[in-house]
Amino acid sequence: MRKPRDYDAELKALEDKARELKTRKVQQLGELVIATGADALTADELAGALVALAETIDAGKREAWAKRGAAFFRSKSRRSATATDRNASSSPAQPGSAQPASGATSAA
Repeated sequence: MRKPRDYDAELKALEDKARELKTRKVQQLGELVIATGADALTADELAGALVALAETIDAGKREAWAKRGAAFFRSKSRRSATATDRNASSSPAQPGSAQPASGATSAA
C-alpha cells in the first residue's frame, strides 16, 4: 500500500520556498538600487521615477533603457574583474577609485 501524501508538509515547503524567493528578490532589488547610485535619491524620488518607468508604454524608450541597463551590467562586471585583479596586487587605494566610475556611469 502506498504511503499517503503529507499535503500540509508540501504546502509548508512551498510557502517557505516562496518566502525565500521573495526575500532574495527584495535583496537583489536593493543591491541594484545601490549599484546604480539610486540610493542617493529620496524614497519619493525613486518611487516617482519607478512609477514613471512602469507607466511608460513607448517601446523605443523601454528598449533604450534596456540597452543602457545591459551596458551598465557589462561595464560593472568588467570593472569588478579589474578591481579583483587590482586587489590581488595589494593596492588598497585602487578599489575606491572604481566607485566614482560606477557613479559616473549611472549618471550618464
